[in-house]
Amino acid sequence: MSVPAVVDLVERLDTADLVEAEHKTDTLRWLAGTTDVFRRIKPDTPPRHLVSYVVPIEGDGNVLLVDHVNAGLWLPPGGHVEPGEHPADTARREAFEELGLRVTVGDPVFLTVTETIGIDRGHTDVSLWFPVAAHQGQRIRPDQREFAATRWWSADELTSADPARFDPHFFRFLRKIGFLRKAEVVR
Repeated sequence: MSVPAVVDLVERLDTADLVEAEHKTDTLRWLAGTTDVFRRIKPDTPPRHLVSYVVPIEGDGNVLLVDHVNAGLWLPPGGHVEPGEHPADTARREAFEELGLRVTVGDPVFLTVTETIGIDRGHTDVSLWFPVAAHQGQRIRPDQREFAATRWWSADELTSADPARFDPHFFRFLRKIGFLRKAEVVR
């Protein structure tokens, strides 16, 4: 995977709001000034690196999240893109490694730039979000070293949840893909 290939993925993304447009501009500026988007040394070398989130979504309107030990937040599973790896391959790999799920991955639909919190705080994740089809009947084998719990969330449950316990961009992602309407939750 080359930086120009990542540029192509980012350039093809349609932004949903001003925040995502700012993140896209910031990411393209970063990509124009680097030849390396991969994390080389845990947790923060280089201090900005590429991440793929894989977001399992059930057809009837549920989304699978993990209670991430290091971050202390409910997050989509995912991880750092390995040197030479395509971000879609990262999403596929992470779904299997972290949940035991074999998924079909298309193009990313959302982009975020986030300063990390928790144990590994202090670096910046540039994250591509990949929604994937999944269902509650699938056997999930969560990575217990990384997650305190896994949980399927309905739209109703998410609208009444404390947004401070989730990725700061998660509710914007849900609105972008039509999982939540703007009137349901303002985050």
